[in-house]
Amino acid sequence: MRIRYACQSCGFESPKWLGRCPGCGEWNTLVEEATSPPRRSGRRHVEPIPLVEVAPLPEARIPTGIGELDRVLGGGIVPGSLILVGGDPGIGKSTLALMASQRIAQTGRTVLYVSGEESPQQTKMRADRIGASSRGILLLAETELDGVLEVARRLRPALLVVDSIQTVARADLGSSPGSVGQVRECAAALLELAKGEGIAVLLIGHVTKEGAIAGPRVLEHMVDTVLYFEGERQQTYRILRAQKNRFGSTNEIGVFEMQGSGLTEVPNPSAAFLGEGLADTPGRAVVCVLEGTRPLLVEVQALVSPAPFGTPRRTTSGLDYNRVLLLLAVLEKRAGFHLGTSDVYVNAAGGVRVEDPAVDLGTALAVASSYRDRPLDPHTVFCGEVGLGGEVRAVPQLGRRLLEAAKLGFRRVVVPRPNLPTNAEADIDIVAVETLQDALDL
Repeated sequence: MRIRYACQSCGFESPKWLGRCPGCGEWNTLVEEATSPPRRSGRRHVEPIPLVEVAPLPEARIPTGIGELDRVLGGGIVPGSLILVGGDPGIGKSTLALMASQRIAQTGRTVLYVSGEESPQQTKMRADRIGASSRGILLLAETELDGVLEVARRLRPALLVVDSIQTVARADLGSSPGSVGQVRECAAALLELAKGEGIAVLLIGHVTKEGAIAGPRVLEHMVDTVLYFEGERQQTYRILRAQKNRFGSTNEIGVFEMQGSGLTEVPNPSAAFLGEGLADTPGRAVVCVLEGTRPLLVEVQALVSPAPFGTPRRTTSGLDYNRVLLLLAVLEKRAGFHLGTSDVYVNAAGGVRVEDPAVDLGTALAVASSYRDRPLDPHTVFCGEVGLGGEVRAVPQLGRRLLEAAKLGFRRVVVPRPNLPTNAEADIDIVAVETLQDALDL
């Protein structure tokens, strides 16, 4: 048995205690951990084989029965994969895992649900609320890793759910559950189980105050897929986003609505994210963004008001702060808007977070609309990236965006001129602009 000190923030290890972590610079984050000496594995000698002779992974995925979750995963759960789901407390991680377990169990497969935070009675209450009553779900209230591994190897379920990884601990480590060493070692053992036995493992992880998954950063590198469950506590909509996916794209998102009976898939996210305010209110613009292969219509709201204390404020919600500052600078330099003495507030309605540069044109026009106190056409969608010279740059997959706008009843869309001609089949009026000033002149 030896003693080491590990940082709770970044995982840095030191043979002696330090007041300040050299890795992340935080104070008083190194905690004492007692570890056992390395064990001799006794594994047989393995010879390397040519890469061309390695058998490929089977493409048969396990569908979860939840369309939005399957979309983010790339078509379903790959057998033998290790998936990490993180999110704020109460956002719906356990509910989503239990719903997926129910749908998989209904196909005749076995699911082992390990509950380390709740008693079996508490888990049963949630299952009754969301209608997860399949006999294929086996519940195990256990926090010791060896017991979990023993049951998993004996039952060989199609899916193993660990809720949560911070509550599971190894008995041969002296540190407390949730510490850096425990999380790392437990995740490594579960990774070995997944790859060696072909069992898909779903880990639920806590997040820190900064929004990152608690534990060492190496945890996200060990797993195959990292999913973040996002959403405002005051909003009913939840967004599932992939930060890492070795078996699919990381650009897809899944949209859910939290209801009393659990999470419900949102078939038309564009209608959900569009605002419900008055159509003739200045500072409102509808933009079409692309999340993976899914086009979404989002309402961008802007409010420009005189700064009462001399120093103007810039506040954003759902949009990149630095990108909004860039657009304000372009409006001042290229369009003559004097925003240096005004507070500017920009918000993406519905609690959605937008990263597509195609939101630039609508954001700039929403700010200009609020500044001039003149509303934009409520039946027009804006789509385009704005450069530093004031030019409106082309956006990819314009045809998908036009079809989504036409499907929701919009009559006109303002697009960058480099995107013309387009082969879109949408029945909608297309107006091309070359610069931001051209869009303002409309």
